[in-house]
Order: sequence, then structure tokens, then C-alpha cells
Amino acid sequence: QREPAARAAPPPARACGAMSGIGTGYDLDNTTFSPDGRLFQVEYAAKAVDNSNTSVGICCKDGVVLGVQKEVLSKMLVAGSGRRIATVDRHAGMALSGLPPDGRQVAQRAQGEASNYKSSYGEAIPARTLADRVASYVHLFTLYWSVRIFGVGALLACYDRDGPALYMVEPSGHSFKYSGSAIGKGRQYAKTELEKLNLGELTCREAVVEVAKIIYGSHDETKDKAFELEMSWVCDESDRQHVRVPKDLQETAEAAAKAALEDSDDDEMSD
Repeated sequence: QREPAARAAPPPARACGAMSGIGTGYDLDNTTFSPDGRLFQVEYAAKAVDNSNTSVGICCKDGVVLGVQKEVLSKMLVAGSGRRIATVDRHAGMALSGLPPDGRQVAQRAQGEASNYKSSYGEAIPARTLADRVASYVHLFTLYWSVRIFGVGALLACYDRDGPALYMVEPSGHSFKYSGSAIGKGRQYAKTELEKLNLGELTCREAVVEVAKIIYGSHDETKDKAFELEMSWVCDESDRQHVRVPKDLQETAEAAAKAALEDSDDDEMSD
């Protein structure tokens, strides 16, 4: 009489520490925490923003200036298409870095929140309320496994009854108020340059030039594609309405930025 075959031994369990270090097994959905308390899909979404176009915002004494480095994906692309700055309300605008379709969805939500607030309360939505509502909407997509996190970050510029304000909304749903901030692949260079400026004393006209210099300085011609500079502001000069920076002013700012970049290259060569 044959003896029953012995059962195969179960495979050895994987060490939790090894799994949590690289995200294996803990990055399959956005609701699973790793043993060390991380949400890997939130980190991946933030990485998508870090690897995308650079956006810069400066809050000045008379308004807020936004600038975006928009890559030209093809020589046949019509200039001005695929904008990365959206008007949310008459007094508010948003610069986006990350996946463009995700940015469009977040901008449309912000526009809906602004419209609903005005319908309910009869006045323009305050900057802080708008930032909190947009951040809550983005955060909502980190709570359910059946949806994907937005791979986009936003700089929100507003001019309400309390004055000009600049907020940043992250893919995690965090929102912070800044005097100057940057997102995208050139953020480290941009933040270093922003820290050198006396932001509280800048006018928006001066900030337009500084933003252009920062964006041109963060561009690496050997690695990055050609780009268009997209700029907007909401300030006293624009009657506290979010509009595109006047064409002649932007051209002057870009010329100053290119000249500063050439002077910097000449200094490096002489050294």
C-alpha cells in the first residue's frame, strides 16, 4: 500500500522591509500603506510633476505673476496651442505642471467651484477657499482604489479682498500659501533664484522679467526641447483680473532673460 504523498512546503514569505523599500506589493493601488507609512502611488504622481514642465509663481506687492515653460513637442505645432495656464475666475488663474489632461480636469473643477461659490454667496470666491476646495478634490482621488491620482501640480494666483495670494496644490492634496514657488523639473534652480529676490518689494512688471530669467535659466539646451514661455498676471495694472501678460512686456522680458543668459555664459567661459 502506497503512502500518501507529502504536501509541498509553502514558499517562504517575503520580508516586509524589502518590499516596502521598492514599493513591490504596496504600489498596486493608492489606498495601501507600506509598513513604513508610505503611499507609493502618491509619490509616483509627484514624480510625474517633478519630471514635467517648469512653472513659476511670484506674489508681489501689487499682484501675482505666473510663468510656464511649455515644451514644443513638434515643429508643426501651432504657436499658442496646448496652454498650461487657465483662467479660473476673473480674479484667479492657475499654472499647471504634469500631465496636461489631468491639469485640464483640475482647472475645470476649480472653475466650477468658483462659479458655484459666486452663485451661492453673490461674490468672488476667496483665494484660501478656492485653494482648499481644489486641494480637497485632488485629495479625494487618493482615497479610493477605483480611481487614479492626478499627476498634476498647480500654482493658483488670486487677487481677492485680502490682496494678492499665491497657493500651490500638490498631487497628494496638500495646499500651501507662498510668496514665491516653483514646480516641475526646474523647481530646484527656480527656488534658489527666488530666494535671492526681495519678493515683498517687487512690482508685477519687475516680476515678469524675473520669472522670464528663471525659466530661461532653468532650461538646458543640450537636454531639453525648445519651449514657449507662457505668462499671465492678476494685478492692479490688469484691474485685478487674471489676463495674459501684454505681448510687448513679455517680449521685453524674454529679451532681458536671453541677454542675462548670454552674459552668464560669457562669464563662465572667461573663468
